[in-house]
Amino acid sequence: MSCKLNQDLMDAYLDGEMDLVRSLDIEQHLKECAVCSRAYEERRSLIGAIKTAPLSLTAPANLARDIKSALRVDVKPLAPIFARLAWWPMTAAVLAVSSFLVVRIVGLPIDDRLSQEIVAAHVRSLMANHLTDVQTSNQHVVKPWFNGRLDFSPTVRDFSDRGFPLAGGRLDYVNGRPAAAIVYHRAAHPINLFIWPAATGETRSEKVFTRQGYHLIRWSEGGMTYWAVSDLNEHELKDFVDLINK
Repeated sequence: MSCKLNQDLMDAYLDGEMDLVRSLDIEQHLKECAVCSRAYEERRSLIGAIKTAPLSLTAPANLARDIKSALRVDVKPLAPIFARLAWWPMTAAVLAVSSFLVVRIVGLPIDDRLSQEIVAAHVRSLMANHLTDVQTSNQHVVKPWFNGRLDFSPTVRDFSDRGFPLAGGRLDYVNGRPAAAIVYHRAAHPINLFIWPAATGETRSEKVFTRQGYHLIRWSEGGMTYWAVSDLNEHELKDFVDLINK
């Protein structure tokens, strides 16, 4: 990471607005670059000084009285009891609909929630032009790249001879934890294979989902949970999953 790039991103890093990958890169750069490290400490000291400085002022004692006087309005008597009760059916209906919507959103089955999250992560990687953090078809480069960045070691293989070449990998955040995203291609179609540790002893058979025009396949085995997602047709994505499981 160049010093100029690090300086440009410094404020966002100090405010905790950087993604995991960028934050790790900046931290490594700060360990190696004395100039940027000094600039970082100066900015952090400035932020601390601003937070502790006595910048607040005490309002005059009569200010609150003047504001209340300016905003004072006549209080109207309450409407008759029967008029207030006339609104109850409508209020009850609104509350019922609101409660129903909350239950529908919060109470989504975990697979449905995760499928939406996986599609969002897939689309985000395409829109932000951030498909890979390490870009190579060499599985012996991609796999060790995750060492020290994750608390598990994902399986990485290249299937170029079967029409699914390895493109690289990146860090992502899915299901409330860091996950590995192994990236493959089928012609011009990118495939994201998300991997993270499964619940203890969990083994789940393959299940196919379709969300927003994307196909997804979920399964768990060998202590890992896998989600493959792409705009490929379901048949070709299933061929890819079969290669992963061989």
